[in-house]
Amino acid sequence: MTPQPAGPPDGGWGWVVAAAAFAVNGLSYGLLRSLGLAFLDLAEHFDRSAQDTAWISALALAVQQAASPVGSALSTRWGARPVVMVGGVLASLGFVFSAFARSLLHLYLGLGLLAGSGWALVFAPALGTLSRYFSRRRVLAVGLALTGNGASSLLLAPALQLLLDSFGWRGALLLLGAITLHLTPCGALLLPLALPGDPPAPPLSPLAALGLGLFTRRAFSIFALGTALVGGGYFVPYVHLAPHALDRGLGGYGAALVVAVAAVGDAGARLVCGWLADQGWVPLPRLLAVFGALTGLGLWVVGLSWGGPLLAAAVAYGLSAGSYAPLVFGVLPGLVGIGGVVQATGLVMMLMSLGGLLGPPLSGFLRDETGDFTTSFLVSGSLILSGSFIYIGLPKALPSCGPAPPPAMPPPEKGELLPAPQAALLSPGGPRSTLDTTC
Repeated sequence: MTPQPAGPPDGGWGWVVAAAAFAVNGLSYGLLRSLGLAFLDLAEHFDRSAQDTAWISALALAVQQAASPVGSALSTRWGARPVVMVGGVLASLGFVFSAFARSLLHLYLGLGLLAGSGWALVFAPALGTLSRYFSRRRVLAVGLALTGNGASSLLLAPALQLLLDSFGWRGALLLLGAITLHLTPCGALLLPLALPGDPPAPPLSPLAALGLGLFTRRAFSIFALGTALVGGGYFVPYVHLAPHALDRGLGGYGAALVVAVAAVGDAGARLVCGWLADQGWVPLPRLLAVFGALTGLGLWVVGLSWGGPLLAAAVAYGLSAGSYAPLVFGVLPGLVGIGGVVQATGLVMMLMSLGGLLGPPLSGFLRDETGDFTTSFLVSGSLILSGSFIYIGLPKALPSCGPAPPPAMPPPEKGELLPAPQAALLSPGGPRSTLDTTC
């Protein structure tokens, strides 16, 4: 038996886990963000509309996120390593199957169902395992892992355009299938870690393994509702940012540049915001609401921009969206405790799937009806702003009206934001409390 550590090691092998989670994020969300470059070729080949091809990414997102609680439950029962490794094989097979598609239905099944199912088994277990390895630098570690999204988009967007020009969409999908198979060795790096507060045995009941009891906590329910609304608009740029740039006359490589600069801003902001959040100067729920609202406003600007200003708008959107991303997962241990973070990650991904399923097809429909993506981005930004407004109901999201003495930190397995006598949100860094006010 391996001796149980007193708490998260806050480093050591945790940085290897962060690197594995970085690759997992890049080979799932980063790849999906760049895949929109192939949609014009697919629409032309199958003689279908933008709305029809948008369902490919919408289904992949929806399946990935809706099935994330299954990945979390399997990880809770058998560990993250085998679950992530199997997920990598499934995602790779989805791309290989889609390379031989004879209709959009085959792409719906290959990329949407099969690859989406594989991604569902990799993301939540990898990110949940990473959260268990860190405490004081948790948001920074999560932000580092989530930069895989931007880094992958930066590399894959021009690479995918080159593959499409050189080999066509079928050859490009085959090569992406080979790249996606690298998720399997990433899963092998996720060593299990026992922590105080863990249950003595894995839950046997399916409902307990899924963690549905977390919805009985008011703060988590508010967070879940706000995140579901944000999901309705957050993933539209993953699918339609490149087509939007093409509609604005930037050309194939110009559209790839728009995606790339958004990815650079996204990646840099995840690191900076992760460091900022770990300083404890501002409560995490307040940062979550602020950067969520800025992301919605950024999408408005993207939708209204043309030509060169679209590049600047894409950078601004990437900075705000990248700042929001690590906060979504960084705030979870404070809401549910470190023991429930893997299950909570899966449930949040499931709720975001509702928006991920409806957002891109709605965006494609609005594009077909109006002739461009302006209305699509305005509606998407409005959904994100609505979700950010709901975040105001989280503990410490708003300042109160009088100074309060700094209280003691509750045990981390109970969650820093859970109701406790005279408890307040503290920085993950230890005894430094976040200065706030109360009535």
